Amino acid sequence: MARTLILLVFLAITLGGGALVGMNFPADAWYDSLNKPFYSPPNWLFGVVWPVLYVLIAIAGWRVFTSEGDVPGWGLWVVQMIGNFAWPALFFGAQMIGWAIWLILGTLAVSLTFIAVTWEHDRIAALCFWPYALWLGFASLLNIGFWVVN
Repeated sequence: MARTLILLVFLAITLGGGALVGMNFPADAWYDSLNKPFYSPPNWLFGVVWPVLYVLIAIAGWRVFTSEGDVPGWGLWVVQMIGNFAWPALFFGAQMIGWAIWLILGTLAVSLTFIAVTWEHDRIAALCFWPYALWLGFASLLNIGFWVVN
């Protein structure tokens, strides 16, 4: 029962935090005025992808947090969440496309490190992060594309 409650907390943090960040730093008129890279997906896709990714991120964090024994990765999970929630503030809020590139690349590096350090101890947690890491890779290329064309 306690593990289930902790999972619900992780889901609330990831989904609720992501929703809060999205509401406070939406794609607004500034974003709409930007030139888009040719590979920029339609805006609706982000609203479909992120909830799924946040559920997987929550499961991975929950598994590491509640594991018995020494499963590394908890600190990395926290750091990537900070980067994840900070990126919209930097890109949309502060409109600092160039600095946002560095933040997303750092978040990607931390996420890949999370996968590497959890792989031997909790393969499910590591596998939950693969779609997120792939999306961050694409989002990094997208962020770079925005910087190049603007």
